Amino acid sequence: MTDTLNAVRTVLIEALELQQRPEDLREETALFGSMPELDSFGVVSLVASLEERFNITVDDDEFGADIFDTVGTLTGFVDAKLATA
Repeated sequence: MTDTLNAVRTVLIEALELQQRPEDLREETALFGSMPELDSFGVVSLVASLEERFNITVDDDEFGADIFDTVGTLTGFVDAKLATA
């Protein structure tokens, strides 16, 4: 999960144009509702970036606020997608 976590942090910073460093985003860092950059447009941009970076597809029925709760939940989602690919 550490490799995925590092990659997810990088994608978050690039897709949302955050000013944080990757190490500033820990697994418990809150995302949706806590980061103004993660609005509806930000979610679409982030998902597109994740799909491209990890070569995964996120279906419409998989979108839910729980995925974007924290950096850890997002990383867990990506890990699960990678495991089924």
